[in-house]
Amino acid sequence: MRYSGLIRNDLAAAPGVSVTFFTQGCPHRCKGCHNPETWNFDGGKEFTSGTLNEIISGLTAQGIQRDLCIMGGEPLCDENAFLTYLVVKEVKEKVPGAKIYIWSGYTYEQLQRASHPQVKHTLEIADFLIDGPYIEEERDVTLEMRGSRNQRIIDLKKKI
Repeated sequence: MRYSGLIRNDLAAAPGVSVTFFTQGCPHRCKGCHNPETWNFDGGKEFTSGTLNEIISGLTAQGIQRDLCIMGGEPLCDENAFLTYLVVKEVKEKVPGAKIYIWSGYTYEQLQRASHPQVKHTLEIADFLIDGPYIEEERDVTLEMRGSRNQRIIDLKKKI
């Protein structure tokens, strides 16, 4: 399993302070993507138990509660679904107060029909999904947590 990177004190991704985890590999390859270095499934770094420990310890470092943002690459494609599930499951067990935000190029409706069994479990655990591909022609820098107007912020706890 591979990942692209980790930001320990991210102030830009979501409200408040977050730890942001970037998965490696993306089938969408959206025109104008902000993270094209995450497209190659063979790129990035090897995910280890140390990586997971770094994420978990980062969520409460210096006594500050942080939320978790998971971006890509594509966190919910078949190649990354198990890793994303592992991370969200461990985070909710170890830091239950942390909100989990996931960015996906798939729509919520597409994810409901996903073939990988861990995708449904991930969406049951996570708090928010920012869905839909980035569409350069719909770029809007004034949107909260989104890059293009077609993308939505979905409160997954209200969907259950």
